[in-house]
Amino acid sequence: MSQGVTVVKEPRGAGVTCRARRIDAQSMRGPARIRPDGVRKHGERGQRYDTRRFPSALRLKQCTATRSRGVQYAAERALLMTPISDRSDHDHHPEAIRERLAEEPEASYLRDWVYGGIDGSVTTFAIVSGVVGAGLSPAVILILGVANLVADGFSMAAGNYSATRTEKQELETLRSVEERHIAQYPEGEREEVRQIYEKQGFRGEDLERMVEAMTANRNRWIDFMIAEEYGVARHIRSAKKAAAATFTAFLVCGVVPLLPFLLRMPNPFGASLVMTLAVFFGIGSVKSRVLTVSWWRAGLETLVIGAIAAAIAYVIGLLLGGIGRT
Repeated sequence: MSQGVTVVKEPRGAGVTCRARRIDAQSMRGPARIRPDGVRKHGERGQRYDTRRFPSALRLKQCTATRSRGVQYAAERALLMTPISDRSDHDHHPEAIRERLAEEPEASYLRDWVYGGIDGSVTTFAIVSGVVGAGLSPAVILILGVANLVADGFSMAAGNYSATRTEKQELETLRSVEERHIAQYPEGEREEVRQIYEKQGFRGEDLERMVEAMTANRNRWIDFMIAEEYGVARHIRSAKKAAAATFTAFLVCGVVPLLPFLLRMPNPFGASLVMTLAVFFGIGSVKSRVLTVSWWRAGLETLVIGAIAAAIAYVIGLLLGGIGRT
């Protein structure tokens, strides 16, 4: 038996399904982002699992079940361990839970990537459409496109940096407000906690115990009020990382509509349109890695949104082209 896989026996009735358990809590931290699971996947006797659907899964060797002898589980290395999102799913073994909760939550910059990627593609394609509609040369497309990538990309990154930094400053302001209120009006703040828990369904002695426990620690009390009274998240993303993600995504995705002109492809505008739509689909598909949606559905959703924006840009380009020829 390979390292990290435990073969277990459990008395069950006939018709029981098979399972493999991997208890190496560190396995969830590997580059493949695989985690141990108590009951990962069930199957009938002799069933083979599609390794194309579960890339890191190996086939079930054998599973036998009898009424009296119980169930024998046999597994190969990493049996039925499937790649999962670190944010949407995780291991529930006590040791893994303890390790996960001991760390600070990892911030997600997915929104910054999506925001920057879509905007970079749309704005660059808008320039391509406008210049083509005006009947100008490809050299003009490249000059305006590159200028847009740098200037607009930096502008978006700076705006995202300021917005994210404002969120952190708002959190700090609210914390100081709550610290002052707890110091000056402790009973009033306790009453706020009590009424919040009442809205959540607590009553009688349970309610008073919850209030007492929450208000016994000042920092915990402040965090609770910020989250429940103001609805502000306790952990704020890094403004620098958010800006960097936006700028990088803007450049990477925004350069795509210009590639057909850089490479001097035949029918560069048509190729630019197809490649831009492909970028939209790709952005949506990437989202599916951390969301509970299929890759094709997430891709189509973003594709539709991007296609609408691209169509608007193209129509504006045609109108501008008509004005330039009058």
